[in-house]
Amino acid sequence: MTINGSNLLREELRTLKSKDRPEIIQAIATARGFGDLKENAEYHAAKEKQSFIEGRIKDIESKLSNAEIIDIKKLNVSNKVVFGSTVKILNLESDKQVKYKLVGEDESDIDKGLLSYKAPVSRAIIGKSIDDIVEIVIGDDNQTLQILDIEYI
Repeated sequence: MTINGSNLLREELRTLKSKDRPEIIQAIATARGFGDLKENAEYHAAKEKQSFIEGRIKDIESKLSNAEIIDIKKLNVSNKVVFGSTVKILNLESDKQVKYKLVGEDESDIDKGLLSYKAPVSRAIIGKSIDDIVEIVIGDDNQTLQILDIEYI
C-alpha cells in the first residue's frame, strides 16, 4: 500500500478505538437499562454495531501488520508504470483522457482517480512506458489505450 493509504487506515483505526468503541460501549450500557434484552431493539442494534467495529479493527490491524508500504519517491524507476505512480492515459477509441494513481485495494476510489493495482486497466499498463499502446478487453468491449504521462509523486 502507499504511504497515504497506510496513514488513512491508521487514522481510521485511531478513530475506531478512541471514539467509536467507547461510544458503542456506552450505548450498550444505556440500552441494557431499557429492560428485557430479548425484546430490546436498541441493545441488539448496539451489539451489532459493536461487532462491526471490532471486526473492522481486527481487519485494519491485520492489513497494517501484513502490508508493505511503498514510497514511490524512494523507488529508482523512470519512464515505467509501477505501483504508486500516477498515469495519464488516452483512450484512442473515445479520445478521452483520464489520470489514475495506482494504489492498493483498500485505498482505491475511482471518483478520486485512485485505481486499484488489481484493476484490469492497471494490470495492463504496469511495466509500460510513455507512448506505449495497450489493448485491453473489458467484458465485450475492446479498448486501446495510450500512456501519455507518468508521474512519481
